[in-house]
Amino acid sequence: MLRGVIFDLDGTLGDTLPVCYRAFSRVFAKRLGREFSDAEIHAMFGPSEEGILARLCPNAAETALDEYLAEYRLAHAICPAPFEGIPELLESLRSNGVELAIVTGKGPHSARISLEAFGLVARLPVVEAGSAAGGVKPAAMRRVLAGWGLAPGEVAGVGDSPSDVRAAKELGITSVAAAWAPGAARDRLAASRPDCLFDSVPALGAWLAQRTAGAT
Repeated sequence: MLRGVIFDLDGTLGDTLPVCYRAFSRVFAKRLGREFSDAEIHAMFGPSEEGILARLCPNAAETALDEYLAEYRLAHAICPAPFEGIPELLESLRSNGVELAIVTGKGPHSARISLEAFGLVARLPVVEAGSAAGGVKPAAMRRVLAGWGLAPGEVAGVGDSPSDVRAAKELGITSVAAAWAPGAARDRLAASRPDCLFDSVPALGAWLAQRTAGAT
């Protein structure tokens, strides 16, 4: 029986990676005077936006972050809603008494912008954001478990990257790979050997429904 589910955000709840790429691209063009490809930007991920901008724009990190967040908010028009079925899935889990949280590599400000755009703030009250120093998902997941008072075996972690799978496995959480985003690296996800891999939100929902009924 699962009593808690931890979700990643980008590529799991919504197709927000293109929003990140566009916002970074515009700030870098202004600040660094060159164009960066989506692949180049993706390779920078690990630290939150705060960390990325502090490294690339060390003399104007705070201003660059403000510019990034403004661009991120504007670019969210290309991703105005979460993946189809996500709000209903979250509401179903909540109605069954399942604890819900987000653990993301994003900074707290952009995470809040996305949750507001998706109308999911109330459904996901626990948000552990990323760190400027680099990836901290296992530590963030431990804090969520401690806050809930749940054992790892009572929790599933849902994410769209091999690092999400590895973080869940490190803690003994059921690792669930989300491969429904348009750019999902399904082969890499499968190679990370998650406990489960789903190609659609409804498939995940059906699996969770069997394992969370009457979780309270």
